[in-house]
Amino acid sequence: MSRAKGGYKTRRRRKKILRMAKGFRGGRSKLFKSAKETVERSLAYSYRDRRTRKRDFRRLWIQRINAAARENGISYSLLISGMKTSGIEVDRKALADLAVNDPDGFAQIAKAAKEALQTKTAAQKK
Repeated sequence: MSRAKGGYKTRRRRKKILRMAKGFRGGRSKLFKSAKETVERSLAYSYRDRRTRKRDFRRLWIQRINAAARENGISYSLLISGMKTSGIEVDRKALADLAVNDPDGFAQIAKAAKEALQTKTAAQKK
């Protein structure tokens, strides 16, 4: 049986991995075996962390909204509940941006949410 040497396909596959490993330190960018291991691990991390980033940003937005809501005399959960009751549909990203950059606009939303909660509780008592 003849010996199969690394031909066009093998070279192309290895060059692809080594291009992806560009910027890594030492043998991780020069040697195929260690480069392949490092690239596979980095691809796994990037896949995982694309999802983690979404979680982290949502947590940050909720913290900012909660801080601004408490400055306006209402808790985060009551603010969200009041917004749903009053029909205000603003997502957390936009709400956090309002809280940071336009405190007066956020205060109006918080006021509307408080009023909606008060009318809801008054209606339930009757």
